[in-house]
Amino acid sequence: MFDEPSSYLDVKQRLRAAEIIRSLLDTTTYVICVEHDLSVLDYLSDFVCILYGAPSVYGVVTLPNSVREGINIFLDGFIPTENMKFRSESLQFRLADAADGLILDKSQALQYPKMQKSQGDFKLTVEEGDFTNSEILVMMGENGTGKTTFCKLLAGLTKPDNNQDIPKLNISLKPQKIAPKFPGTVRQLFFKKIRASFLHPQFQTDVVKPLKIDNIIDQEVTTLSGGELQRVAIVLALGVPADIYLIDEPSAYLDSEQRIVCSKVIRRFILHSKKTAFVVEHDFIMATYLADRVIVFEGQPSKNSLAKAPESLLTGCNRFLKNLNVTFRRDPNSFRPRINKLDSQMDKEQKAAGNYFFLDNSDL
Repeated sequence: MFDEPSSYLDVKQRLRAAEIIRSLLDTTTYVICVEHDLSVLDYLSDFVCILYGAPSVYGVVTLPNSVREGINIFLDGFIPTENMKFRSESLQFRLADAADGLILDKSQALQYPKMQKSQGDFKLTVEEGDFTNSEILVMMGENGTGKTTFCKLLAGLTKPDNNQDIPKLNISLKPQKIAPKFPGTVRQLFFKKIRASFLHPQFQTDVVKPLKIDNIIDQEVTTLSGGELQRVAIVLALGVPADIYLIDEPSAYLDSEQRIVCSKVIRRFILHSKKTAFVVEHDFIMATYLADRVIVFEGQPSKNSLAKAPESLLTGCNRFLKNLNVTFRRDPNSFRPRINKLDSQMDKEQKAAGNYFFLDNSDL
């Protein structure tokens, strides 16, 4: 039995872990796995059971379904065989829905210079890049290739090797690791750190309510679970007035549904506030939903790494997946990315055509 084996792993490590877990199967062995990364769950599983109910109150486990059918039932929020609706709305991955009919203001273009940063034996080289407001840039790369270091360089928390000037901007950082030290309730924490934002009706509608913070608002911060802490940290980061939001692994500890909700919250907030977000994310479905453009980190983990200039979602994902030797297709119903089994017919066809990542026409 494996409980959330993909936590903290990058995409390459997640697929390797899935292959190793599958290798345990034989005629006398069953494997049961809890997994919140839907693309890894898809790659790993032969059958899927859905658990629904009210958190901390009750839960119901369905009969096993085929993988595609099971994940699509979960996303629909409706079990046809039992005529049971367990969620009021379906979860979709249509990228076009995310802009929500907003007129995007991309007038303000900013740049960061070519930089280098050495830390012990590790050396990170950053290509010159640019970004605009109302834009989310997702950083994709293996663990140990300098994504968090790049965030710190942008935030001014660490200096490049040659002390280059980085544009002075107001930065709000959601760190990778969250250590709860605040001696009080969630409400007291928000009132101390982000009082004005927290009381603002638009912020309540866009961020606080979708993340279901009201359920934990009067709990002590030090007693919160990992997923509850993550949601509080996301609200804290978005509640600080800033030009750039650096959000490091927002999906950690969140369940599948919370990940989708969290992606929509971050996206809607960035578009409404006309700011920029840099996001580090290993959940590929969440990363592709969030990204306007992609920064790919290439190189040898913990040795040397190159952060490429920002590029489009399609070319960036193709570059990243080619490095991993993995292909994705899109589900025709829910539009979620699905990993092709290695050396399957679809995998071979897409590799031959150079299409490691597919966007359907409605996304373009």
